[in-house]
Amino acid sequence: MKFAYIDTSVLTAIAFDEPDAEECASRLDKFTHLVSSNLLEAEIRAAFKREHIEFQGSTIADIEWILPNRTLTPEYSEVLQTGYLRGADLAHVATALYFFPQRGSLAFATLDAKQSGIAKELGFLVPLEATFYV
Repeated sequence: MKFAYIDTSVLTAIAFDEPDAEECASRLDKFTHLVSSNLLEAEIRAAFKREHIEFQGSTIADIEWILPNRTLTPEYSEVLQTGYLRGADLAHVATALYFFPQRGSLAFATLDAKQSGIAKELGFLVPLEATFYV
């Protein structure tokens, strides 16, 4: 089984057919499990609304949700010791740490350069070229 934690930046690129969409989708197809925090649903729904596009449930149908049963305080601390991330980006990386503490066998899929760099420093595999930082 191959797991990839998927950040909202990747899903929005695919959903809105951005220039990296085809490459992102192709690389994600190599994983048997796509996992994410349920924060992704809020972020992707907000992006659809911002773009005045009706949300399609199929956009998130293949995502398996990680629902922590405790605070992510230790994970937030570890990520922030590695470098600064904004709140939602921090939450995604911390959730990935919570889900898969082994790291070296979990891919962290993001198009955010800052988030990608920190995920690499924490030992995650990063299967996509991070092309922007917003």
